[in-house]
Amino acid sequence: MNLRGTEITFALKDGTPDKKAVGMEGPELVKAQGPVRDRVRDILRRAAEREEKLFEMSGLDNRYPDFPIGGVARIVAQEIRRILKAGDSGLEHIVINVDGGQNLEEYQDTFEGYIKHLEIDLGREPYHTVDLIIERPEGLVVIERSNPPYGWALPGGFIDPGEDAQTAARREAKEETNLDLGGLREFGVYDQPGRDPRFETSTTVFIGTGMGEPRSGDDAQALKIIGYHDLLGADFAFDHGRIVGDYIATER
Repeated sequence: MNLRGTEITFALKDGTPDKKAVGMEGPELVKAQGPVRDRVRDILRRAAEREEKLFEMSGLDNRYPDFPIGGVARIVAQEIRRILKAGDSGLEHIVINVDGGQNLEEYQDTFEGYIKHLEIDLGREPYHTVDLIIERPEGLVVIERSNPPYGWALPGGFIDPGEDAQTAARREAKEETNLDLGGLREFGVYDQPGRDPRFETSTTVFIGTGMGEPRSGDDAQALKIIGYHDLLGADFAFDHGRIVGDYIATER
């Protein structure tokens, strides 16, 4: 595929037997994602500094061989897109070497599908999103993300073309938690650079009462309710810890 004038191809790493990574889960996965991203970002930066035209890179960090193949493909796609977007890398051709024949097709399909989603479906950054503070009598509803950044987060997602923010909030709540929202109101806008490690986003945060039976779905791997007294000690993805802190300070 061609991304912003740079050809990107995929190859099976020579001498590697076909295998399927077991895959990390839970805290181990959350802890590993930062070093994996930092490693990818660092090798791409050094290639750009050396003014390389053709650059070969590993599709998986050998220190984390069980990192989910789909997760690492998305992280590599995000970081390649980031450096090419800057426009001064000089990279003309990037070859991504993938371990394991069974993984090559999955890796390439995930990478190319993700880039298409960012470049064509979502349009220009910053991307506009919604995040949801869903109140229940016993606490706030949070989801465990199934894609990087991994970890617990407030429900939410992208605003679709032609959709207003409140409609997006109600749709995302239903898709990710199976809940309808009562008393929906806007809490604030969060758009500081770097709040999302993947790309630049501007999010509108809403507060609503969750009605119905909570159940995870869509982008959520799991769902739980964190008690109000335990929220400040929770470890959240993105800047959701800050959002929750602001909520506790002003609403509770």
